[in-house]
Amino acid sequence: MADLAPAGHWTRPYVTVLSSRLRAQRSYRLSFASELFGSLVVGLAEFAEVWVVFHTVRVLGGLDLDAALLLFGLSNTAFALSQVLFGHLDTLPTLIRLGRLDIYHLRPQPLLLQLITSDISLRRFARASVALTVLAIGLARNDIDWSAGAVALLLLTVVSGTALFAGLFVAAAGCQFFLIDGAELTNSFTYGGSYAATLPASIFPTGLKLLFGFAIPVAFTAYLPTLGLLGLPGPPLLPSWLAWLTPVAALWAWLLGLALWRTGTRHYQGGGG
Repeated sequence: MADLAPAGHWTRPYVTVLSSRLRAQRSYRLSFASELFGSLVVGLAEFAEVWVVFHTVRVLGGLDLDAALLLFGLSNTAFALSQVLFGHLDTLPTLIRLGRLDIYHLRPQPLLLQLITSDISLRRFARASVALTVLAIGLARNDIDWSAGAVALLLLTVVSGTALFAGLFVAAAGCQFFLIDGAELTNSFTYGGSYAATLPASIFPTGLKLLFGFAIPVAFTAYLPTLGLLGLPGPPLLPSWLAWLTPVAALWAWLLGLALWRTGTRHYQGGGG
């Protein structure tokens, strides 16, 4: 029991901060409800785009509408969950410009862990609920052989896909120490990567297959697992068996993210306030 005390003491500041953020969001009920509704509309609009595309072309990149539902559900579930936990790293440029990041350096906890646990946005669960609903429909409408391997692949995909997008959020945050006002550029890799993950990678030219398949490996979050669950072979460069390497892709995203974060924090000289 004595060994557990230090661990509890170490996590208490983070739990306290998150609890206060959750209470604050629920305090203003009308504002909270409007934010939930807005997030829900965003999720529905993204799904509507996929629905319209596949009702127009019927088959895209070897996938029909049912397969597209599975693809969208997997990719958006992973992204939405990572956005709930890590999406507030987008506020880092504001903290740097206003000099507020210096306050975090005065505390005896790791900077990245402080920022990750500094907030949690409940409204983003609305978008996650849309993704989970579409994922459930996609799993029901597709003819999947529910073996132990298929169940393991599904669980591995959701966990590793969430971790992969989280690593991309960390990488984007690391770049902000150099760009400051370059959120639009980094969003092209985080939010743009999320959009690319909802599309069949087989439709991409070779350059984009290499980019979204290996450099920014969002194809591992949904496209490759969709092929694996449906028993499809996959295009050149992206065979379906790569779906089992999603944890490796997530590890690469985190190694990239932590390297950029470490480089960025070493470059940072303070807000000058």
